[in-house]
Amino acid sequence: MKIEIRLSGSGGQGLILAGIILAEGAIISNLNAVQSQSYGPEARGGASKSEVIISEKSINFPKIINSDILISLTQKSFNEYCSHIKKGSVVIVDSSIEVGDLKEVTIYKAPILQTAKEVVKKSMTANIVTLGVLSNLIPQINSEHIKLAISNRVPRGSEELNIKAFEEGKKLLNFFKVN
Repeated sequence: MKIEIRLSGSGGQGLILAGIILAEGAIISNLNAVQSQSYGPEARGGASKSEVIISEKSINFPKIINSDILISLTQKSFNEYCSHIKKGSVVIVDSSIEVGDLKEVTIYKAPILQTAKEVVKKSMTANIVTLGVLSNLIPQINSEHIKLAISNRVPRGSEELNIKAFEEGKKLLNFFKVN
């Protein structure tokens, strides 16, 4: 088992932290993981991506060429990375994103940003809602281990709010399959 995941959006959405948390959850689950990141020159609003490779075996190359799972929270990031996915991959986008006519992939549109804003009541938790959605696709990582990683990484005092965001995200994936 080797899964290559690209989380993409804009700076300020917390996807770098989400990638770090995902990798830590994988390691706590006794898997190998490597995380890398890049973002545009703007602190907020510029493009950002976090890449996580999870494997039961050694990871020899820490970068992703074409992902098994692509998550995009902005139209710009989707447009940039949608051509860098493998056949048979899974694409998860916020419900505001137009995906066009992607072939040979499974697409999920989930109200990630809306859930963070209206259900969790904190827009800044969209990254953790995203982790909840993603956790449904990676059963090799124990959800309790992701929650532990969340508690280890989020600002003190916000652990309960972020665990709620994670749980709300877990509820989303099953209802919004596009194809």
